[in-house]
Amino acid sequence: MVTARFKASLPLLLLLLLAAAVLRVDARKHKLEIKNDKRPYFPISTFGFYRLGHLVVDVHKFKITPKDADQKVGFILEKIANSYTESRPEKCQLLNLQRNDKLVQHVFFVFDLKHKQVYLNCSDEMAQLHVLNSTENLGEMEKVEELAKFKDKYLFNKKVERHRRDVIDDEPPADSSIPTTTVAAVKGPTGDLFNQKCNDVKINMTTDGEYYSFKFVVYVAREKEEGLYNLNFHNCMNYGPNPTTSAIDMFLEIEEMNPDDNYLSAGEMPLPALYFMMALLFFLSACFWFFLLKKSRDPVFKIHYLMGVLVVIKSFSLLFHGVNYHMIQTHGVHMEAWAVMYYIMHLLKGALLFTVLALIGSGWAFIKHVLSSKERKIFIIIIPLQIIANTATIIVEETEESNKDHAQWVTLLFVIDFLCCGAILLPVVWSIKHLQEASQTDGKAAVNLRKLKLFRHFYIMIVCYIYFTRIIVYLLRITVPFQYEWLDDMFREMATYVFFVMTGYKFRPATNNPYFRVYDEDKEIEEVLTTTGLTEGITQVNQHGKRQSKENVEVEVFEDDEEVNLLNTQESSHAFD
Repeated sequence: MVTARFKASLPLLLLLLLAAAVLRVDARKHKLEIKNDKRPYFPISTFGFYRLGHLVVDVHKFKITPKDADQKVGFILEKIANSYTESRPEKCQLLNLQRNDKLVQHVFFVFDLKHKQVYLNCSDEMAQLHVLNSTENLGEMEKVEELAKFKDKYLFNKKVERHRRDVIDDEPPADSSIPTTTVAAVKGPTGDLFNQKCNDVKINMTTDGEYYSFKFVVYVAREKEEGLYNLNFHNCMNYGPNPTTSAIDMFLEIEEMNPDDNYLSAGEMPLPALYFMMALLFFLSACFWFFLLKKSRDPVFKIHYLMGVLVVIKSFSLLFHGVNYHMIQTHGVHMEAWAVMYYIMHLLKGALLFTVLALIGSGWAFIKHVLSSKERKIFIIIIPLQIIANTATIIVEETEESNKDHAQWVTLLFVIDFLCCGAILLPVVWSIKHLQEASQTDGKAAVNLRKLKLFRHFYIMIVCYIYFTRIIVYLLRITVPFQYEWLDDMFREMATYVFFVMTGYKFRPATNNPYFRVYDEDKEIEEVLTTTGLTEGITQVNQHGKRQSKENVEVEVFEDDEEVNLLNTQESSHAFD
């Protein structure tokens, strides 16, 4: 009774878990609370910036225990080519700046608690990166950048002195749509912000007892500064074989934005349109599939309708995923209702996909109507594993990178996903192995073994699908430039669509389906006179090659594994009505 109640309450618990995961995170407007963290290093955020994008980091109530003004702690902002070059340091990088590293460029934000300042240490390639104390001057800097763009005078691409003259002395452009401004040199607390080098920036801290607070803005002004940026935190006291353990507490508010008020990373901008397009494609395909089932004159099994339901759920999952990304793109945060709808569909799609694949692979409704005990056990294992895997996927997507459990969830997702992929192949392997053993002594099994050639094709299709969507797509994601990361989602969805189409084509309702009609090596054509798994052994064999005016038809009826041969030579080519 307790077990039954637990199983009944499991879906409700999962929904509550999903709702909690959605409410924990604010998408591209991050709010992170870190308490008593003793890790020497942890990632905070990864984002791809285009020109005129910016990063805002607001640190509240930073505290280190034990308090020591000489400790080396701070942020490191890394510019990398793609996620493949992401580093996992074994020693504190705050103490070792490589100024001429062509692969990764760094900006160190080193905390000087004694003087209540944050000073910067920048690579040579990042020497002119804009780092501001607040967002107050951000709007004016963008206006000057736009004016320079229209006048073909990109700031920092030429000498700074050419751009410090007052814009009023220049003749304004003839096009009235070009913005005009009287600001040529944006002034900040430390002077002209355009003429300020990265290493010259000092960010002041405010104190409240033992807590420190400060804020800084990173503004991507030039095209050469575009790229994929990682923001990490390092606590140098906790590195090494004999670390001096110290813990930190802080509350972070982070905002990442690209031009045109777009909160998506550069590699994610095409995703809303991609998901909407794929959702429409899957939905139209589902409608066409149900139209074929409706008009089919051949027997239609329950598995055919289940395949159509899977495509519909996949379509709605993509639709809600696209809406979710659109909300992040425009507002920087989730809308909980759309996010929960997407996660529900994501769970249903994952569980139903592997269920349908296992049913087809075991031959249910095609060549047999009852699953074996081993196949039923596989279903009992696969469905819970898929629910766990999809829940882990949602938690990984919604949990911040800085969370202590993020890496464990990623590992768990990887292991469970491959366990499911391996388990889904077992029904097909068992069927082939059983028939191979039985075919040595049983003529009926030999016939079914030839029919299972289609199972082998289906097995290869599943292996290719898993290999492409789990490995090839991952390799693609870590090798393409940062602005093309959306390609891995596109290839994954296109591979899924092709797999669905091929599966539907091979197992469509048809009398001449390869399940029911095969050709043997002796050119004998076996035509099955039934299309159900209950009487799948009834066949009609037409003997060709005998030059007779009359046809000899041999009908073999198999029932309960006992073979009864009925031989009947008639004028007609039909064995029975």
